[in-house]
Amino acid sequence: MRRNPVALILALVVLVPVTFAAGYKYPETAAGDVAEDYHGTIVKDPYRWLEDDVRTSDNVAGWVKAQNEITFGYLEGLEQREPIRDRLTELWNYQKYSSPFKNDGNYFYFKNDGLQNQSVLYTVGDNLAGEPKVVLDVNTWSEDGTVALAGLSFSDDGRYMAYAKAESGSDWSKWYVRDLRTGKDLADVLNWTKFTGASWTQDSKGFFYSRFDAMAEEDKFQGLNKNQKVYYHRVGTNQSSRRMCSSTSARTNPNGGFRPTSPRTAAT
Repeated sequence: MRRNPVALILALVVLVPVTFAAGYKYPETAAGDVAEDYHGTIVKDPYRWLEDDVRTSDNVAGWVKAQNEITFGYLEGLEQREPIRDRLTELWNYQKYSSPFKNDGNYFYFKNDGLQNQSVLYTVGDNLAGEPKVVLDVNTWSEDGTVALAGLSFSDDGRYMAYAKAESGSDWSKWYVRDLRTGKDLADVLNWTKFTGASWTQDSKGFFYSRFDAMAEEDKFQGLNKNQKVYYHRVGTNQSSRRMCSSTSARTNPNGGFRPTSPRTAAT
């Protein structure tokens, strides 16, 4: 009799909690004594310590390790796990294409061969039947696929492509500029960017983007982001020579922001 893999997965999801709870003991989670007074109401927050950065907190790192050990210790013992993994891999292993888009007469599209961590950007030039050429292979940025494409924008004249990298799912990104005539990146690197696109000027000499002020490294993933500013970046210049165009401030809304975009910005 042929088995339904979906039914098998659903049955496993239902049975795992019962079986797991019966034979395993979860690691203990320490409860702290943190409490906040909100307008006369005391609100306890005993597990706030788990909000600390796992990369810098030994306590959080130890807690995560203990949770992973008991979880994967159980999962790796399931006979059904590998058949499910193999079947899902088989179902997911097919070529995937994005819709093509056009810039300065040239066509571009994203393609995933099937099991690639990230889709690859190709161009076929000005002929849809042309030979595909790789423009940007995100898979070369990291072996485990944790560095992703976070933004993409082409200049009007088709010469430059601004693109952003983001690591490990972070909202922080870095923008780079590639000369499409040579296929090489310029020295331009824009740091401290988040929640922004890149909007090219019509002369293709630069673009607008938004960024935050530089922060101490220890505050990068824990500190608040306020007073976002819009800058103009001229191709071939250092970020320090940027020109600020607008900003939020305490006089308006420091929590507000800007996202420069244009019709020429490609969706990712």
